[in-house]
Amino acid sequence: MNLFLKIQAYLGREPILDKELELQNDGDGDYISFWSDSLEKPKPTDAQLDALSSQATALENTAKIDAKRRTEYLSWQEQFEMIYKDQKNGTTTYKDHCDKVRSDNPKE
Repeated sequence: MNLFLKIQAYLGREPILDKELELQNDGDGDYISFWSDSLEKPKPTDAQLDALSSQATALENTAKIDAKRRTEYLSWQEQFEMIYKDQKNGTTTYKDHCDKVRSDNPKE
C-alpha cells in the first residue's frame, strides 16, 4: 500500500513533499525520513499508518476514478459551448454529459 496515501489519510489532507515530509526507500520499502514540526499532527507510528490501509485504498480508488473522469469530460471549450447552447435552447446537454461521465465512473 502506498505510504503517501496512508499519510494523506492520517493528516486528512495531501501533505507537501520535501517541505512537510520526506519519504525514502533504501530497498526495504518506503519510510518517513523527515517529518516537519509544522505539521498539525505528530509523526505517526507504523501501526497507526497500517490501520489506515482501507482509507488509503479508498483514496487511491477515488484518484483513479477522478483521472478516468478527466479523460471522458470534453474540453473546457466544448463544455462552455454546451452550456451556452443549453441556455439558449432550454436543453440539458451539458448536465446530461456530466451525469453520464459520473454514472459511467461512480465513486465508492
